[in-house]
Amino acid sequence: MPDPRLPSFDDVDLILVSALEHWSYCPRQCALIHLDKVWDENLYTLRGEHAHEKVDVPDTDIREGIKIERALPIWSDRLGLIGKADVVEYHGAIPYPIEYKHGGRRRHVHDEVQLCSQALCLEDMTGQTVPQGAVYHFSSRRRREVEFSAPLRERTEEAVRQVRALLRGQRLPPPVNDARCENCSLRESCLPTVVADVAGLRAARRTLFSAEPSGRESCTKS
Repeated sequence: MPDPRLPSFDDVDLILVSALEHWSYCPRQCALIHLDKVWDENLYTLRGEHAHEKVDVPDTDIREGIKIERALPIWSDRLGLIGKADVVEYHGAIPYPIEYKHGGRRRHVHDEVQLCSQALCLEDMTGQTVPQGAVYHFSSRRRREVEFSAPLRERTEEAVRQVRALLRGQRLPPPVNDARCENCSLRESCLPTVVADVAGLRAARRTLFSAEPSGRESCTKS
């Protein structure tokens, strides 16, 4: 039976762990993907798919006494999270989540939020404290270890609350219109420059109806 002490989430309120990375990177990107169901491919998303090919098929292995689970379903009843962990190593009874990324070894807070959400799920699933995990950078073949500190855990749980509020609100946030947009696969759907150009939009509204030289008004709407 469900634990009555835990909050109750219906299917609408469940959040994918991947949504937390999207929100951390850009709230509008998160809303386009998880609210409007928009997804476009570019070079970076294709590279990401290639990096995940080896960990997209559920599998269990044991190497040097370490149990390894791939494509492991994860969830948290406490937070209303569901998703899949690329790789989880078990060092004794302690889970150690590993998230695969296509790029070289770089530090990104949004990667850490996504990885921490996996740790929170694993803690709720197993009852074990998960102190650390890693981001595996496919291009450099190197791991970057991430400590699940109290501030990171707080940031991750706040991201859960923000994403849930975003999805319940059913409204697109404004575009960030900064350097993040350059490599975003959703740029053509988001139109950050156009939408962010408030002055241009106001000017367009003022000229929506214009007067012809004869004095007759004509609608310029197409």
